[in-house]
Amino acid sequence: MSTFRRTLIDSGIVFLFTCLLIAPLFKMEYSDHWGSIESTFIADARMLREHLLHPAWQPLWYCGTRFDYIYPPALRYGTALLSLLAGISTARAYHLYTAFFYALGISGVYLLVYAGSRSRAQAWLASVATALLSPALMLMENFRIDSPYWVPQRLHVLAVYGEGPHISSLSLLGFALASSFFALRQWTPRAFAVSGVFCASVVATNFYGATALALFFPILTWATWLEVRRHSVWLRAAGIAAMAYGLCAFWLTPSYMRITAFDMRWVAEPSKSSSVAIAVGCVLIFCIVTFVIAKSRGIKAWPVFLAGAASFTSVYVLGFHFLGLRVTGDAYRLAPEMDMALILLFACCAVTWWKRLPARVLIVILLCAACYPAAQYVTHRRSQLARAHSIQTRPEFQVAKWMADNLPQARALPTGSIRYWYNAWYDNDQAYGGSNQGLLNQLLPAAYWQITQGDRADVAIAWLQALGVDAVIVPDKQSEEIYHDYSHPQKFQGALPEVYDDHKGVIIYRVPRRYPGIARVVDRAALSAIGPPRTGDDMETLSRYVSAVDYGPDSQPAVVRRGFESFDVEVLASPGQAVLLQETFDLAWHVYSDGNPLHVEQDPFGFMLVSAPIGAHTMHFQFETPMENRVGGILTLLTCVLVVILLLAWR
Repeated sequence: MSTFRRTLIDSGIVFLFTCLLIAPLFKMEYSDHWGSIESTFIADARMLREHLLHPAWQPLWYCGTRFDYIYPPALRYGTALLSLLAGISTARAYHLYTAFFYALGISGVYLLVYAGSRSRAQAWLASVATALLSPALMLMENFRIDSPYWVPQRLHVLAVYGEGPHISSLSLLGFALASSFFALRQWTPRAFAVSGVFCASVVATNFYGATALALFFPILTWATWLEVRRHSVWLRAAGIAAMAYGLCAFWLTPSYMRITAFDMRWVAEPSKSSSVAIAVGCVLIFCIVTFVIAKSRGIKAWPVFLAGAASFTSVYVLGFHFLGLRVTGDAYRLAPEMDMALILLFACCAVTWWKRLPARVLIVILLCAACYPAAQYVTHRRSQLARAHSIQTRPEFQVAKWMADNLPQARALPTGSIRYWYNAWYDNDQAYGGSNQGLLNQLLPAAYWQITQGDRADVAIAWLQALGVDAVIVPDKQSEEIYHDYSHPQKFQGALPEVYDDHKGVIIYRVPRRYPGIARVVDRAALSAIGPPRTGDDMETLSRYVSAVDYGPDSQPAVVRRGFESFDVEVLASPGQAVLLQETFDLAWHVYSDGNPLHVEQDPFGFMLVSAPIGAHTMHFQFETPMENRVGGILTLLTCVLVVILLLAWR
């Protein structure tokens, strides 16, 4: 039997073995983890399914934002297309998609280890250990408490916290590194193309997976160069990186990277310069030590890669846990990557040192000790994964359905798990969104904090009016909603009229506004005289803005949404008046009236202000594809052509 065929059979067996371990995930539609972030990915895929092929604007989150800004495209498109083609809900499609990639990822571990070591024993030991064990649980007590049945961290964060994109990206990482190992060692067009495609797939699925790739790929390149000592290794590495970016260029634009880096402050603590300096020092020490060893007596790429991967992920995760090091992002999120690196290093050491009797005794002891957490996980895996749940009794579904049935055009402000699930079934407009990625209007976090955490009803109501919110959804501490974001949920009682009460702790209040909807005719001079709020509780500025927006000219525009990327606003305007659309301003928005372009500018609260022609007119708002996306699309197309040429090329 050829080596290639034997490797495929082994990896297929690993895949089937993993499928049996996580079988309940393949059958699941909804779990009972209602606080899971998987809700936002399910909602995102559901909205995409309803608005294929590629909406450029997303009007239902954050008072509007670019669709590409919210999340990398791979999982959202994979889930949406699977849901559409199979005729199943996006919740069911999401669990099928992520379960498949989870099982595939364990096969990826096998292929990576075999590509690096050419040892079936290492590959089998590493892949089985990755499927059953988690060093993070042994090293960090808070992780053990969080996973009492020793469910491996890779699976735990997928099933409990809903980190589907991250774990799917990690699953592709093994294939990306395995193909890169071949492509870096010697020039083969097909390996080069496959490496670029897999690296692009990792980036297009999740940024924490991309962070792991950005950590592991340079280590692999350095390790390969130390072994073969050819400068072409660096050229191939640069080519793979360029190809990966080219495949992602249609969505991974400069503005995307800029807004994502800016919004990181809402989802992760800032890095410390001292921690970055320590990380850089570790890199220098690693490079110097391995270079000296390679120069004196030669060195193999695989153990160098494993030593570097295990060391740097440990510094990143364990350094944060025990020493408070903060290099970048949320260090705990890379615990699954650290698990994989440590397991790969152990497998290499175990197989390499097996012939030595003292080492063999230690290895046997460690393997016997590992049987306990593995047995705990295998014994309880079904009870931990098979937690199907009906949506009909949950407030997340009940509230979303009531809003869709009774206030279908209203912009609302849900919170907590209701906010996460708010768009999983309906195109309900909300002032905030599923997560904080892609947030264009930077006033929203301050507004959200004042509304949910402040004790003043007048400030909260003013913010709701300023954001064009018609209804605010308030769960109290006794509700079944998971997070209970409101510190003072009772503050709206008597201040706002109730329109819904489930008598289980969730109340919907109607926000008083002169007219419903997000369009207003305003006095241009009065609005321009108002600056942005100085602080979240700047009631003076809030009052002036609300007065100018809701109590200005006596003219009610009519708004018709023509899909995700366009609005029609019918308006009657007089001299000195303008049209305010409480949709987030972006330079890609263009407005036309009778075929003539109108000037669009940003108002003090981040919305679109348009000089209105005098008289009755229909103003057409259109989000047009930005130039950077057009250029990126051409680059992606050219890269795809190059990939096809390389895949079809002879040696």
